[in-house]
Amino acid sequence: MRSMPEGRILVVDDEEIVQDVLLTLLQKRGYEAVGARSGEEGLEKLARGEFDVVLLDLMLPGLDGMATLRRIREESPEQTVVMMTAFGSVETAVEAMKIGAFHYLTKPFKNDEVLLLIGKAIERRRLVDENRRLKLALSQRYRYGRLIGKSHLMQQVFSMVEQIAPSRSTVLVQGESGTGKELIAHAVHARSPRAQAPFVVVNSNSIPPDLLESNLFGHTKGAFTGATHDKKGLFEAANGGSIFFDEISTVRPEVQAKLLRVMQEKEFIPLGSTHTVSVDVRIIAATNVDLREMTLRNEFREDLYYRLNVISVKLPPLRDRPEDIPLLVADFLEKYNAENHKAVEGFTPGAIERMLRHHWPGNVRELENLVERAVVLSTGPMIDESQLPAELSGSRPAALPPGTIPEIGEGFNYYDAIDRYERELIEATLAKCRGVQKRAAEMLGLKATTLNEKIKRLGIGVRT
Repeated sequence: MRSMPEGRILVVDDEEIVQDVLLTLLQKRGYEAVGARSGEEGLEKLARGEFDVVLLDLMLPGLDGMATLRRIREESPEQTVVMMTAFGSVETAVEAMKIGAFHYLTKPFKNDEVLLLIGKAIERRRLVDENRRLKLALSQRYRYGRLIGKSHLMQQVFSMVEQIAPSRSTVLVQGESGTGKELIAHAVHARSPRAQAPFVVVNSNSIPPDLLESNLFGHTKGAFTGATHDKKGLFEAANGGSIFFDEISTVRPEVQAKLLRVMQEKEFIPLGSTHTVSVDVRIIAATNVDLREMTLRNEFREDLYYRLNVISVKLPPLRDRPEDIPLLVADFLEKYNAENHKAVEGFTPGAIERMLRHHWPGNVRELENLVERAVVLSTGPMIDESQLPAELSGSRPAALPPGTIPEIGEGFNYYDAIDRYERELIEATLAKCRGVQKRAAEMLGLKATTLNEKIKRLGIGVRT
């Protein structure tokens, strides 16, 4: 069966010998190469079919190279064009790059030089196509409000939000820092009957503990030193809508008690007042810690925990959904191109591969910061590995220490050896974590359920 060509190249040059040499060279290297003798003929062929790269001579009869390039940019802005010029016209070729040419070749050129540049140009074209495909996917299938995800894990989250949004139930959003818990809260509110009413955010961790109660429930004039007038609280401001508690675990016990009363009785008493205020507010809370464990340590009210945890939405960390990384990168690239008046076309495959191998302790927020930094510091159309921050891990797991690999010989079994090493690694990590599987899973970079399955499969005894 005939193999697919490496790419389609259009060579626009009026010199017969130059065109023949280029067509022969490209065809021998597996490209489908087509010739045109004038700018007009080149535009006609572009109109009839797609080409990955156009090799365009500057000095053409009739419609010259610059005029042809401008027409190409008008009719097909994303077309990759490489200019060809004599040595004395390099300045003109550079000017062509300013209006959209990918690069230029100076005549006479070497075959290796041509092939190298064509390879880079095709890679650029394919990256542009991939970015277009990702943007289409974002707009049509994988965008959910301000959330993005094609992975099974995120599609499950989106489906759950659709189910719970119309209800009045309290929602607890759980996930590591940077996973997008506030975006989930926004999505729940936006798809609920309360969508046209206020959505109020309470940054529990950023409001001083002694001011949180006043901020939530309001106060009357003279309630405390500095209370010079009556003030409505955030609960009253959110009446009829939703209130989102970010990092609910940081709320002080005395405020937890008042919060529980609001949830049970749908009313509260402002500081310094003797009158109750009734409110109809849906509470959505978020946490990056295990509230259940906090209740066992008497650090969080158990009755409030059960009131909050009516419906739980668990957001997966980015490391568990790497297939979403290219989509997120495309979205952030578009955002920060617009903010910084840049025209970065994308990240090279090597850069994306490095991102896919990173652990992402800061999750989606860390990825967004990386893309913003890369766009701001970019000097060309593509961002490669060298432009990524040094701390971005891209290395494979380290080699096993000497002595851990058994001698390979008669009776050696690959799968037994792997199981033995895996068992020793898990046992050592569990010992370090005093048998706490959740902490051991975090150290190993595994999901807790995955570690539990391995423990059962390998027959590892764990202290309870």
